[in-house]
Amino acid sequence: MFSPNSLWSAITFKHGTKPVIGLIGAIGAGKSTAARCFAARGAHVIDADTIGHEALRQPEVVGALVKMWGAGIRREDGTLDRRAIGRIVFGDPAQRNALEATVFPYIKGRTHEEIVRVQANPDQAFIILDAAVLLEAGWGDLVDSLVYVDAPRGTRLARLAARSGWNEAELTAREAAQWPAEEKKSRADAIVVNDAGPLELQEAVNRVLEIIRIARKL
Repeated sequence: MFSPNSLWSAITFKHGTKPVIGLIGAIGAGKSTAARCFAARGAHVIDADTIGHEALRQPEVVGALVKMWGAGIRREDGTLDRRAIGRIVFGDPAQRNALEATVFPYIKGRTHEEIVRVQANPDQAFIILDAAVLLEAGWGDLVDSLVYVDAPRGTRLARLAARSGWNEAELTAREAAQWPAEEKKSRADAIVVNDAGPLELQEAVNRVLEIIRIARKL
C-alpha cells in the first residue's frame, strides 16, 4: 500500500544532479527491506546506523564517551561496549542526548561526504539515506524528500519478537525515544505501508518513484 502526502517533483536538488530520499519509519516496519527495494531500482543506499557504528570506533568519540561515563564502557580490547552504553542511555533522555551530541556530528559529516561521492557516480540514479532518527537529529537539510515506511502495530510487534525477542513494553519504550509517528508522517512526502509481501512492497516503492518523478530517469 502506498499513500502520498504530497507530490514532490523538484527539478534541482540540494547536492547535485541526483535526488536524496530520506527513509524513515516505524520501528519494525521494514525500513531496511524497503531500502533494498529502492536499491533494486538503482539507488545507492547510505545506512546511517552503519555510520553510527563507525562513529563509535573513532578515537575522539571513544575518548569523549569514556570521559563522560568512565572506563567501564570499554571492552578489554579498548573498543566501546555498545551494550554497556545502551544500559546508560536507555530510558535516560539526558544521557541519550549526551551520546547523540557526541556522535551525530560525525554521522552527519560522513553522510554528507558519501552523498557527494555518489553524486559523481553515473551508475547510481539516486540516493537513499536510511536513517531512523533523521528528523530527531535535524538532518533534514541532507535530503530532498522523505518517505515513511509503516506497518500495523501488531505486524511490527510480531516481527520484532521473532527478530529480537522484544515484547510490547520494549517496543513502547523504544517508540517513546523517537518523535511521535503522526508527526513524522505529516512531514513525509510519501508513506509506504509494508503489510504484505516483498512483491507488494517493491510495487509500492515503484509507485513512490513514479510519484516523485524519479522513475523516468532510471
